[in-house]
Amino acid sequence: MSQYDSASLRPLAAHQLKAQVDLSHLNIETTADLEGNSGFLGQPRAKESLEFGIAMRGTGYNLYVMGESGTGRQSLVSNYVKDLAESQAAPSEWAYINNFETPREPMTLELPAARGEDLSKAINSFIEDLMDTFPAAFENPTYQRKRTALDRGFNQKYDAAMATVERFANQQDVAVVSDSNSVMLLPVIDGKALDETEFAQLPEDLRTEFQKRIGEIEEYLNEQLLELPTWRRNTSEQLRQLNTETVQQAIKPMLKELEVKYQSQLSVLRYLRAIKTHLPPLILELYADELGLEARSDQERKQALQAYLKPNLLTQREMNAGVPVVYEMLPTYQNLFGRIEYATQQGMPVTNFQLIRPGSLLKANGGYLILDAEKLLIEPFAWDALKLALKTRELKMESPFIDASLMHSVTLSPQSIPLNVKIILLGSRDIYYQLQEWDPEFNELFRVPVDFDNFIPRNQETVDNLILRIKAYGEDKGLRPLTRSALERLIEYSLREAEHQGRLSAQVIKVFKVFAEADFLCRHDEAKVIDYEHVERALTAAEYRNGRIADQMLTEIQEGTVLIDTTGERVGCVNGLTVMEIGESRFGSPARITATVHVGAKGVVDIEREVELGQAIHSKGVMILGGFLGHDFGRRFPLTLSAHIAMEQSYGHVDGDSATVAEYCALLSSIAQAPVQQCLAITGSMNQLGEVQAVGGINEKIEGFFKLCEQRGLTGQEGVIIPVDNLKHLMLRKAVIDAVEAGQFRILAVRHVYQALEMLTGQTPGQMDSSGLFPKDTVNGRAQAALKQLFENYQETEEDG
Repeated sequence: MSQYDSASLRPLAAHQLKAQVDLSHLNIETTADLEGNSGFLGQPRAKESLEFGIAMRGTGYNLYVMGESGTGRQSLVSNYVKDLAESQAAPSEWAYINNFETPREPMTLELPAARGEDLSKAINSFIEDLMDTFPAAFENPTYQRKRTALDRGFNQKYDAAMATVERFANQQDVAVVSDSNSVMLLPVIDGKALDETEFAQLPEDLRTEFQKRIGEIEEYLNEQLLELPTWRRNTSEQLRQLNTETVQQAIKPMLKELEVKYQSQLSVLRYLRAIKTHLPPLILELYADELGLEARSDQERKQALQAYLKPNLLTQREMNAGVPVVYEMLPTYQNLFGRIEYATQQGMPVTNFQLIRPGSLLKANGGYLILDAEKLLIEPFAWDALKLALKTRELKMESPFIDASLMHSVTLSPQSIPLNVKIILLGSRDIYYQLQEWDPEFNELFRVPVDFDNFIPRNQETVDNLILRIKAYGEDKGLRPLTRSALERLIEYSLREAEHQGRLSAQVIKVFKVFAEADFLCRHDEAKVIDYEHVERALTAAEYRNGRIADQMLTEIQEGTVLIDTTGERVGCVNGLTVMEIGESRFGSPARITATVHVGAKGVVDIEREVELGQAIHSKGVMILGGFLGHDFGRRFPLTLSAHIAMEQSYGHVDGDSATVAEYCALLSSIAQAPVQQCLAITGSMNQLGEVQAVGGINEKIEGFFKLCEQRGLTGQEGVIIPVDNLKHLMLRKAVIDAVEAGQFRILAVRHVYQALEMLTGQTPGQMDSSGLFPKDTVNGRAQAALKQLFENYQETEEDG
């Protein structure tokens, strides 16, 4: 049996329609008078999770920060992590250095914080010293004397061999003529060497004799100079050894100075020793012109030495700056892992370790990296590569992309860098749960969820904290101070956005947006502070900018294109309330709900569902009202009827159950033929026991119907029926509250559908007695009689059939 109390059906008082915000306890005139810094705004669960996740060390304890956008997740997390990071010891710096033995596999060099730049400067000074030392070292008298001795030894062997050949040739009347590149054998007659022309004029037999002699001399020459390549090779080897020793002796004191300076850093010492071994060949190549080979300019030599010796410093840390906190706005693979750049040399792409560029993972190594989950997941290769790096704790810099222009070029395979970074992903709850379900590795690597609520409980602490955040935002953006009344209006706006008198909206970005727009109006008025009026005008202007569709729908109702009555009575016709959200525009609008009944056995038919416009929740609501109808009227006889319910002039998808009470009242009005007052509109869902349940968008729904009634003229009869459970959600605009206070508009709250029925029809619904009957002179009594008649009529048609 359904029970309800009709005595409680009184309009709400004006003070119930909005939470009262009083900031008199602050004792300020403007926000400029406030002291203190804002902390974590509410969110105790998120704060505790964040603290745990940051403090917990070990593989897999990365964080996923979830919640709605605009809640300030990124700024709150960043500020918290930055404050914590400042107190931690700065991590190592990393550089890539030349792998002298395998240049395409550059090696890593780990350095203490703030020492990388120092090393880079030391290597630069070393290069400057090299430029000053060479080629002067090759002009040293000792070097020149040793080199001359080597050349003299070779020449003596060569000259001795040639003297032997000349003596043998002279005995054969043949002269030996030699220059630096060749040896010629010329016939001699009467003490004169003949040229080719004179030789050709000799008799045949004499020419033949000379040719035979010359052949024998050539064989003898070859025998004497058989060891010439060996002499030359030995001399060249001795010269190379001399050059190498000269370079080593020249660089030894310079390197010794560096070794003393970095004696406590083993990695740097190993690098310096490698330089000591592999630098002489480069010096000899660069100064080959001084040794009689191709010349190079000083600038070219310096660039070559820098490319060969100078570390490619990828990260730099200040000693007292703490650990890095990096927010990567665009987490592509290259932005995360770094990239290898190429230069063009003679039309071909070439690269070396100096062209390696770091990514945000390396920049954040030793600290914290904040990423946007959605952006990360849509980037090719980025998500899988990040998971691999976190599992192996190594950063491998390689490109998964194949660039057609680089197919025939030599690329690099740099040594991996140990990875020690805490990843903080920012994303929605949907992404979090999908990753949990579909990616087994996600739970292993991101074990700490940080869940930001959509609202913040309203109390003095959270309100004061929000005010401090508003002040900090204004100071950061250079906005004018807010008066206390302006602050109160912003707090009211936050409560309305949360749709709750006891909760602040976690989406503080919306409050900041209104603050910035109010500042614009303040400056336009040439005022020094932002007052209540500026905030109110900013809100009104924003509503107007986004209100084209709402105004258009209201105009169509006024013109009669969309049929909505606000006067008179109609059977089976109820004004329901809907709310629409399009972009930043959210508004309420009335909608006519009708019900018709006739003999049949189809039951309650949801027309929206039949034409596939009704979504699941709406269809569920219609089925629930059918269940309640059977609960109250189907105990004495079967409910045999055909009823159709529709939301008129609705051409899109309909979802939600907030029209269930209106649909039930329209149905019962049609069954009992009880007229419904059109000056009232109603919203609310219901259960199978007839209890009215809270719905969303309550403020927009009330204001949507109020605007229509206001345009048509308020008489004091117009009003809206809402669920009692929605009272705590009321944050209505001043125009509605003023109309209620003046008795021109009513807002009624009901707990049971029969209370709503009584308000709409002006008639008593009636209570069921122990035998399951309603009083005949009530709405339910007439409905019960009508349902019985429909059942009997249906039986007659079946018998006639």
